[in-house]
Amino acid sequence: MQDNRKMRYILAFLVLGISTVVLVILNICIGTVEIPFMDILQSIAGKSVDNERILWDIRMPRAFAALLLGGALGLAGYLLQTFFHNPIAGPFVLGISSGAKMMVALVMVFLMGNALHVSSAAFVGALLSMGFVLAVSRKVNHMAMLVVSGVMIGYICSAITELVVTFASDSDIVNLHNWSRGSFSGMTWDNVKVITGVVLITYLFVTWIAKPLGAYQLGEVYAQNMGVNIPAFRVLLVILSSILSACIVAFAGPISFVGVAVPHLVKSLLRTTKPILMIPACFLGGSVFCLFCDLLARMLFAPTELSISTVTAVFGAPVVIIVMMRRKKSNL
Repeated sequence: MQDNRKMRYILAFLVLGISTVVLVILNICIGTVEIPFMDILQSIAGKSVDNERILWDIRMPRAFAALLLGGALGLAGYLLQTFFHNPIAGPFVLGISSGAKMMVALVMVFLMGNALHVSSAAFVGALLSMGFVLAVSRKVNHMAMLVVSGVMIGYICSAITELVVTFASDSDIVNLHNWSRGSFSGMTWDNVKVITGVVLITYLFVTWIAKPLGAYQLGEVYAQNMGVNIPAFRVLLVILSSILSACIVAFAGPISFVGVAVPHLVKSLLRTTKPILMIPACFLGGSVFCLFCDLLARMLFAPTELSISTVTAVFGAPVVIIVMMRRKKSNL
């Protein structure tokens, strides 16, 4: 039995790893301009090839951003589902995306900010929402109240955004709408460097808390008996998941359903909830999911590009529905 489990884990990680590599290559090669795989290898080796600017300035930054941000989405979803003990909790359940959208609206309408200002505003807005949730978490003990608080801050931020949009020009409204649909387009290597730094550091912290996370999954009383400081651990979980979510919103806009669907798909693949396995698997699963959806978003109706949230919702929403149906059956 133990050998079968190990073999299953090995095969699962092989599938996820190979799928990630293959999808990165496909995302770089396939587009309105086809780039042969050999051209990629020659360009990496330092040789001059056709469409080199498209390869290095557009395709590769976008593919690596989708890989990193998709992984961050999957990991953030896993952390929040563990935190709330709720199978349909996602990265934006705490009002993070609403806070980010509010700040982006303020910058676009009143400061006429460029891409850097928009990204910075989204990050600040997401962290402000996180700060509110952290303040509430010190006052309440029930997870349901924390979820309600996140929903309420989301409504407040949405109301402020609608108020700001009332005074916006048509071009600002269009820009805000396009940003709020989510996209990996327009990524640069500078963006990828920042994303890599934030995601890598956060991932290392999440891996570091894998053991107390496993105890927390078995209940707060059990975790406390194992020496876990529950209030501090809850704050740490919110901070880590919010930093990941803020990074995603800042650079790609709100992307729906990935954080909810991926942990369940990975759990079905591994048939375990052990954090030491789920953490890297959710990261890889999120990368595969977003790379696949981004490829479809670019190619289904080329040269017209769909928003990434449109595609992720098509594949992610059925997973959420299935999870809710299974949960209902188990309660009968």
